[in-house]
Amino acid sequence: QVRLAESGGRLVQAGNSLRLSCAASGRTIVGVAMGWFRQAPGKEREFVAGISGGGVTRYYADSVKGRFTIARDNAKNSVYLQMNSLKPEDTAVYYCALRARSNIRSGENDYDYWGQGTQVTVSS
Repeated sequence: QVRLAESGGRLVQAGNSLRLSCAASGRTIVGVAMGWFRQAPGKEREFVAGISGGGVTRYYADSVKGRFTIARDNAKNSVYLQMNSLKPEDTAVYYCALRARSNIRSGENDYDYWGQGTQVTVSS
């Protein structure tokens, strides 16, 4: 069974950094696009960052561009989200997602597998 397991979420102060991890099991992530989404209470789930199957192309939401970096380590079957200069508005549950295609897309329906999420809370 395919499983995506996020970890690393916690309470941090504004301006600090945090690194989220997503470990995949049940299938390889080699050659497929991976993404990070987030959802705050009462809000729709939104795309945060994506990385292509080859790892060359990356795409970010405007709200996190310049602060967040997505990376992949195929040898570990994992994807990471490095979050710097965190703001209170970054507070959300962060989800890892796998798209069974190599190219990046930003819609929820473009992804085939999802993790259960990890909570990130940024205090002011």
